[in-house]
Formats: sequence, structure tokens, C-alpha cells
Amino acid sequence: MAERAIRIFGDPVLKSECRYIDVRDAGITGLVTDLIDTVKLPGRAGVAANQIGVDLRAFSYNVEGEVGYILNPVVTELSGEPAKIGEGCLSVPELWFPVERYPFARVEGVNLAGERVVLEGEGLLAQALQHECDHLEGMLYLDRLDRENRGMAYRRIRESEWF
Repeated sequence: MAERAIRIFGDPVLKSECRYIDVRDAGITGLVTDLIDTVKLPGRAGVAANQIGVDLRAFSYNVEGEVGYILNPVVTELSGEPAKIGEGCLSVPELWFPVERYPFARVEGVNLAGERVVLEGEGLLAQALQHECDHLEGMLYLDRLDRENRGMAYRRIRESEWF
């Protein structure tokens, strides 16, 4: 398999709620390989399946040297005092805005063998877990911006070279 192109803002797959995965499906191994190959590039903390055009509930992560994946993730805990933190997205290139995120997140799902996987962490990992789970619900980080920043973001998107 290989690195896959990232779908950009405006692609309908990014706004669609992703379907649950049957881990017995032979194609899922290829999807996981593609997600991992795609997230390994510099500057990438996470890639959701819909960002590479697949409407299934899976994402890969690459945080502080740890690379992995999870299938059918569900957020099971968010804790601490939410705070605004700078955030960007591969699907919305060149933009960076403050998004309110919890400082701790726990996500549970499964691996390719159908075994339970628990990912949890603080800081960048917590932010990435929340961001990628949002993608699987059809949400972009832009949807979490306050009114002023959302308006600014959409103006900058309309003016961008890539849109």
C-alpha cells in the first residue's frame, strides 16, 4: 500500500459520518497500512480514514514518535478544564486557529485482530484523539471555532490558492 492524498475542505466525504468497520473485511488491512504510511510524513499528528477518501471509522496517529492506529474509536473520557489551543488540519491547509479541547482524552476501539485498544493521553495526544474522532463524525475543527474565528477562517479559505 502507500501514502494517500489528503482530501481538502469542500470534499463531501469530510462532512459525512463514517461507518463502523467489520474487522473481518480483508480490505481493512490495506486501509490501516495506507493510514500509517500517510501519517508518517513530517508534521502529521493524525489522519482519519475520511481524509484519504474512505468513509470508515479508523484513524492513525503519530505523536512524539509513537505511530499507531485504531478502528471503530469511541471517546470514552474527556477530562480537565477545556482550554483553547492552536490547531490546524491537513484538510484545511495553511490555517491555524484556537480550538477548545480537553487536556485529557481516552478513546477505545479495536485493532485488526478485533482486540480491544485503549488510547489515552494529555497534551498533543489528547488533542489529536479529539480531532481525529471529530473527523469520523463528519466534523472539521472549523466547526468548533467561535463565531469570529469561523468567519475569518472561511474568508481565508475563499482567498486561498488551494480552494
